Order: sequence, then C-alpha cells, then structure tokens
Amino acid sequence: MFANLLPFFNRRAMAVPGELLVEEVCVSRPEPRDPRVERFILICWGLIAVKHVLVIWAVWHYHVPFHQLWVNAPTWLLGVVATGCYYLRD
Repeated sequence: MFANLLPFFNRRAMAVPGELLVEEVCVSRPEPRDPRVERFILICWGLIAVKHVLVIWAVWHYHVPFHQLWVNAPTWLLGVVATGCYYLRD
C-alpha cells in the first residue's frame, strides 16, 4: 500500500505533452521448447503417479488414520503449478 504513495512524494517534473516517452521497443521470438526439459517433466509426472499409487496402497494396507489426499494433493498441485509455469511462460 505504501508503494502507491511514492509517486506523490517524488518531486520530478511531469512529462510535457508531446514529449517522447518511449524511445525504442524490441520484440524477439520466444525460445523453442527444450525436448530434454519436456522429457524431464514427463518423467516427473510418472514419478508423481507412482508415488500416488504407493501412498494410496500404504494408507489402505496399514490403516493410517488420515486420508491419502493429505499427501497426494500438495504433490499434484505443485506439479500442476510447475508444469503450468513452464508451458504458459512467454
């Protein structure tokens, strides 16, 4: 909230109408996706799937007094966020 107040305390002169504010704009093509990273993401999702199966089996086999989603949901959510960050980047 205090960061929004900083322009009021700044004593610089305001821009004059007609003054050039943007001097140059550079646009570049996005980098192509790396197949090694995509393979690594696929391997990680495979490991997440194996972990989910093992956790579900352990909870049912040993009658652990909590639900398996307490372990599996954060893992799945972190995987979704990481994968989304990679695929939705500019």
